[in-house]
Amino acid sequence: MATKVLMPQLGESVTEGTISKWLVNVGDTVKKYDSLAEVTTDKVNAEVPSTVSGRVTEIVVPEGETVAVGTLILYIEESGAEGSAATPVSTTEIPVPQAPATEQPKAATPAVSIQQAPIADGPKQRYSPAVVMLSQQHGIDLSRVVGTGAGGRITRKDVQAIIDAGGQKPAETVKETVAQAPVAAVEPSTVAPTPAPSAPPSTPAAPVDIPVASGDQVVPVTSIRRTIANRMVQSKHEAPHAWTMVEVDVTNLVNFRNQAKGEFAKKEGLNLTFLPFFIKAVVEALKEYPMINSTWAHDKIIVKKDINISIAVATEDALYVPVIKHADQKSILGIAKAVDDLAARTRAGKLTMDDMTGGTFTVNNTGSFGSVLSQPIINAPQAAILSVESIVKRPVVINDMIAVRSMVNLCMSLDHRVLDGLICGRFLQSVKQKLENVGPDTKLY
Repeated sequence: MATKVLMPQLGESVTEGTISKWLVNVGDTVKKYDSLAEVTTDKVNAEVPSTVSGRVTEIVVPEGETVAVGTLILYIEESGAEGSAATPVSTTEIPVPQAPATEQPKAATPAVSIQQAPIADGPKQRYSPAVVMLSQQHGIDLSRVVGTGAGGRITRKDVQAIIDAGGQKPAETVKETVAQAPVAAVEPSTVAPTPAPSAPPSTPAAPVDIPVASGDQVVPVTSIRRTIANRMVQSKHEAPHAWTMVEVDVTNLVNFRNQAKGEFAKKEGLNLTFLPFFIKAVVEALKEYPMINSTWAHDKIIVKKDINISIAVATEDALYVPVIKHADQKSILGIAKAVDDLAARTRAGKLTMDDMTGGTFTVNNTGSFGSVLSQPIINAPQAAILSVESIVKRPVVINDMIAVRSMVNLCMSLDHRVLDGLICGRFLQSVKQKLENVGPDTKLY
């Protein structure tokens, strides 16, 4: 019996994956749970395991190709079964959870070729969130797109190809094309073009043609970089960003950390950085202002019970945001260990999907690059993000006297649909107070 192996959904919001490397060849014998391929998504690198034992009969998707979740990637002929992958007698599909999708009847797709897909009485088309978002951004009518995915499914690559080609043709052109098709195959009411949108799309239908001069280096856009770009655009487009900042005197924190770091490293085997102190202060302030720890859900606001802190970790080619789960239940030592572990596994490419999901608030350590001021983009669907800038010595006025103090800026971007300046100002003041009160009595354990 031939088994279809489909592209798995490696996360709740993942809609596509790239076959970065095949670990098997046609003719290889595999056992159940053996790794078949390495898959790269915008969130994590993972291996696809086999759910059956048998022989690999056909590799459908080549290395380097990006396909939608649920796309057929491989055939395995189970041990002792008859038939081949090309003509399977009995086919078993590995179940894959599907991302939420919008259903539209295929009967409303006049642009599709009659020879390629039935227009009347056909199966309902399903669109992934990535396809819907990209089509809306560029004014693409999905009912006029021919899908190349499994079962005629429209993939993100199909939509991107139309955008790269300069956008869709006008509806009148489509009407003329359909009118030339065999009349008996289509009902007159089916060929009516979809009404044009009442307003132009918010982004240009075609990309700007940027000339490439001699000596310029052209860097291909990876699936990870493209997804990051799309999500940042989506966050800025959907969430009305507001920005605020406070400066904090962390002189006592710097002195305390300098005194404790030697013994801490000797006892715990890792460096005591400033970031765990900032995360701890943020977590305690989130307990006081739980509305900050929330998300916009269109017709409601969801205040999260758990406090899971996302931290930004940069690699050479991408930015990942792993999550410290239940950060409110951890000491400074516990947070330090979590940060060290997540950073190490991010750079080694060993993060799991569980490491990347469930974040409720993001703390971004831009100060590690020497930055003193930034305006971060919110990590949707969270409601806010905080950037910790570089700690610098500056002259400040204390009791009408000038003193040299260690100062740091805390920069916060907020979703103005959820949060207002008042609550965010109070939240930042709480974080500031907690940081300025760090001293000899502060507990690390």
